[in-house]
Amino acid sequence: MTIREYREEEEEVEEEENPPPLLESEMNSRPRRIALFVEPSPFAYISGYKNRFQNFIKYLREMGDEVMVVTTHEGVPEEFYGAKLIGSRSFPCPWYQKVPLSLALSPRIISAVAQFKPDIIHASSPGIMVFGALAIAKLLSVPIVMSYHTHVPVYIPRYTFSWLVKPMWLVIKFLHRAADLTLVPSAAIAKDLEAARVTAANRIRLWNKGVDSDSFHPRFRSHEMRLRLSNGEPDRPLIVHVGRLGVEKSLDFLKRVMDELPEARIAFIGDGPYREELEQMFSGMPVVFTGMLMGEELSQAYASGDVFIMPSESETLGLVVLEAMSSGLPVVAARAGGIPDIIPEDQQGKTGYLFNPGDLDDCLSKLKPLLHNQELREIGKAARVEMEKYDWRAATRKIRNEQYNAAIWFWRKKRAQFLRPFQWLFRRVFQAPAIEM
Repeated sequence: MTIREYREEEEEVEEEENPPPLLESEMNSRPRRIALFVEPSPFAYISGYKNRFQNFIKYLREMGDEVMVVTTHEGVPEEFYGAKLIGSRSFPCPWYQKVPLSLALSPRIISAVAQFKPDIIHASSPGIMVFGALAIAKLLSVPIVMSYHTHVPVYIPRYTFSWLVKPMWLVIKFLHRAADLTLVPSAAIAKDLEAARVTAANRIRLWNKGVDSDSFHPRFRSHEMRLRLSNGEPDRPLIVHVGRLGVEKSLDFLKRVMDELPEARIAFIGDGPYREELEQMFSGMPVVFTGMLMGEELSQAYASGDVFIMPSESETLGLVVLEAMSSGLPVVAARAGGIPDIIPEDQQGKTGYLFNPGDLDDCLSKLKPLLHNQELREIGKAARVEMEKYDWRAATRKIRNEQYNAAIWFWRKKRAQFLRPFQWLFRRVFQAPAIEM
């Protein structure tokens, strides 16, 4: 399914033929050999797409596909659900030291991917490794899919010079026009890419959202964890935020929020380059910074709060919002990025609340009643029921059976167009002599 219905007005973009409807036999595609290039590592670096890629690999393997994962070197296990993992030596991002980057173009990696003989290459974008994935795809003449996970043009003004935004868009256009298909996590990001004319509209497809509703569940609510998150005051209203502590997440807004809620407590679960500055900003306030939590501790942290808050205006989707809702936690989030895809307008007050980005009064009008009224927090139960609809297995099946088939179709079409003039020249030069009757 393309994203054309989300466009508000038609633009003059190059129109392309769409792949024909899939036959029933194609809906259950034969096993494939899939090479994934993921940067940074979803096994060592905690980020929004960690669970997305881990579940994607898990269910690709369950469906019978052979999978190779090329990722940054740090913390890479030898295998994951039978998928072969290869670590590429990395270097820290100049503006974000905890994010490792790698080109993944060493002879060792090129040789390993060539020996694997992938049917398709799938790379996370944007980044450095996606250039290596693109080069290898062209060398091996196989289709390439790029999934867009980090809205870098929005982040650039917060980390470096604003004049770099336009060059970044040019880089993104170069990459995604070279790809056979682009996957995006939300309709809002699809609209942004279409507005920037990154690639043809029919080559932008949704990677359906999913959540591990077994790992993120209200049953993990824990008095001990609540004691920890509230700094020993479990009877106080408790706000929870989970995610990377980066300046682009608008977490300074929460200082203004907490100034108006002296009775409440807030816990930041996660780590990142902005943590030290946040700790200084919240000095003397009832705040707990837990650092990185994983596994059951993370599940308990979600389920043990009263309200989850998300002030970020730059989320491509907001997987932590899905996890909070799956944990039965009411959500108050900025109406920006991919968040309205999770809590649409017709679900306001039913499965969660959105506030206008940066609007303190609007945020407090949604947050305060939830903190002080147990009955209002019952919307967390409705949020949990809603999240039970989103299954990583179904999302993976759609990618492998539909989106990958579309990418292969576009690749074959592009290859045929490229070869056409050479075939015409060959026929002209080597045509058989006419036979006289």
